Amino acid sequence: MNNNAWTSLREGYTEPVRDVLWGHIYLTPALAALTKSVPFTRLTRIFQLGPAYTVYPGATHTRASHSIGVYQLARRLLTNLAERGADAWLSAEGVKSFLCACLLHDLGHFPYTHSLKELPLRSHESLTASLILTEPLKTMIGRAGADPCLTAAIVDDAGGGGSRSGFSGGELSFYQKLLSGCLDPDKLDYLNRDARYCGVPYGAQDVDFIFSRIYPHLERGIDIDSKGIPSVESILFSKYLMYRSVYWHREVRSATAMIKKALLGGLADGIIKAEELYGLDDQGLFSLVASRNYPLFSLVDRVRNGQLYAAVAEFPFDEAAHGGFEPIGERRRYEADLAAELSVKLGGPVQPGEIIIDVPEPVTFETGLYVTDEEAYFGGAAPECSSVFKAETVRDFAKILRIVRIFVDPIHENKLKLSNRLVDILNIRYNKLTD
Repeated sequence: MNNNAWTSLREGYTEPVRDVLWGHIYLTPALAALTKSVPFTRLTRIFQLGPAYTVYPGATHTRASHSIGVYQLARRLLTNLAERGADAWLSAEGVKSFLCACLLHDLGHFPYTHSLKELPLRSHESLTASLILTEPLKTMIGRAGADPCLTAAIVDDAGGGGSRSGFSGGELSFYQKLLSGCLDPDKLDYLNRDARYCGVPYGAQDVDFIFSRIYPHLERGIDIDSKGIPSVESILFSKYLMYRSVYWHREVRSATAMIKKALLGGLADGIIKAEELYGLDDQGLFSLVASRNYPLFSLVDRVRNGQLYAAVAEFPFDEAAHGGFEPIGERRRYEADLAAELSVKLGGPVQPGEIIIDVPEPVTFETGLYVTDEEAYFGGAAPECSSVFKAETVRDFAKILRIVRIFVDPIHENKLKLSNRLVDILNIRYNKLTD
């Protein structure tokens, strides 16, 4: 084994953190200092699952605990791969940069989970990379034995930090594939952690067994053998179930849609600027909207108080019928038109702010793992391995999850649910999209 890489993975980890999921997690003093920095401590004030606590009261764990968990699994993963041959291309600086990237990967994340994801904002990966390359983190990362430019590039592969550091070749690509792939430490932590705190069984993964069936590959990142196929199947199905039961639960979608509608309106009407949303924690988001006089911001306060809009219609997403709803900026117009039509048809006023068209973004299910002893791929490439989860099955997972919902202020709920006209009105509206 490369002695420098070995040393960077094994020596100096003297600072323990007790985690409910992984037990004692050890950091070096320099890595521990990063968890005390102002950008990182912001993550202690952001719920990992945003409004999911309205359905699962235990879901109050934070982005900080998740980030430390990702770091722990990343160190275990890289140690395992180094012992199986990855030490041939690992450097001590690269190892520490990868660990820093995993620990800091959510620094730029928005408050209230993915409520801000579709808004016209910079990506959270880009914001993370900028924070990493800014003081005090830039110097602190250097003290941890890492290269800040490489660390930023691992998180945000579009940022170009790797080329500035001289790590534009195989080692950088290897780390990027480890952090974002089918068996990445991010997914292995959040599935296990979210399931634990929500009290559901769907996300639990056998990390020890998974790590025993993986092998390093410089270009592909990770390969598996055929004994690892059930573990990959478990991850895919767990992700599907967690989206269906937790992440995209009807009430969670309602809360998320209400916040999106309020902030999109605020941005479009010049009430707030995009830059004001960067660097906020959950409480900061609530405080920002409370400081502005804007009618739609009442939606954010209602979410905070658990007063959610009700779902009065649901439709499987169809590109031909609903594709016009996908650009979130276009939905305001359709919501206004729909409110006007409902006002006429139902004989009473329905305001544009009282109705929301919610279209979940496409979900990706990472596959493409090479199965060494079958010389085949798990999903997405031919020949495919001996798994029931073929490429079309994975596509069906993503398709089934995309449910278009119409949410309304509860004052209209009973009237709309009793009205057969709602479906007709919506179908007419959908058909107009394809005219």
